[in-house]
Amino acid sequence: MRTKSRQSGLTMTEIVLVVATIALLMSLGLPAVRMLVRSFESGSGATSMISAALAGARAIAAREQRYAGIRFQRGSAGDQYMVFIVHDFEATGLNSGFRAVEGIKPVKLPRSSGVMDLMVRTNHGINPTDAADTLDEPLQMQYFDDANPANISPDGKNAYVRDIDSFSVVFSPSGKLVIRPVRIRNRDGVYQPDNTVANKASLDDVFNSPENIANSGVGMFVQDDYAELGLGAEPSRNRFVVYDRTEFDKLNARGRFDYLNRLEPVHINPYTGTMIAPD
Repeated sequence: MRTKSRQSGLTMTEIVLVVATIALLMSLGLPAVRMLVRSFESGSGATSMISAALAGARAIAAREQRYAGIRFQRGSAGDQYMVFIVHDFEATGLNSGFRAVEGIKPVKLPRSSGVMDLMVRTNHGINPTDAADTLDEPLQMQYFDDANPANISPDGKNAYVRDIDSFSVVFSPSGKLVIRPVRIRNRDGVYQPDNTVANKASLDDVFNSPENIANSGVGMFVQDDYAELGLGAEPSRNRFVVYDRTEFDKLNARGRFDYLNRLEPVHINPYTGTMIAPD
């Protein structure tokens, strides 16, 4: 007996029902997705990212049995990143020298948020030894005045703002938070590298010189051999503030100073590495 073959597929009615169901699910799900994205773009999202990064840095210190931590710093495009760093005297040639951890990419913080330590270096000189000076002081209101030539670095940016945006949090091999001098240098250990000079070349794709970043496309962040740019040796930190960049950028010098000083700092537990957020 011959049987009729049945064609597989969906009828028009079934297709309409499937499309309608997908549209309904998307209408229900998109608000939740938007809320999730907004949360990561907010201060709470930045705090969650920082907490995870600190735990990762603490694990690196224990695994490598050397000092390790997180470096907060802005790239050339103005976005602030977290860079995993590790102490390496052999590579940097400095007792306080840290370099970027190989194989771990810098993590960009949400553009709407920023992190500052509210301490600035006192030495912004141009001599080679000036960057080794670790003396610092609390931020002062006049440092935000962009009309004051003394605040502006040779690249036309406010050296003090770059200074408070650039700092490190460091853990010991036992996993304890420590305060110690930190110098950030390229993996090749070259002081102020210049790839046009044979014996000063560095191909470090994370920390490098302003010249190599601008002219050779090598590196993302300026190493702290440039005191005149607000970058040099500083003690590692145990607290910082998370701020709203949109709010900060629209304020004048007095407004910025008052706004930052109204913020409650986030402290880091020295034994667990966890953040103690303000109430």
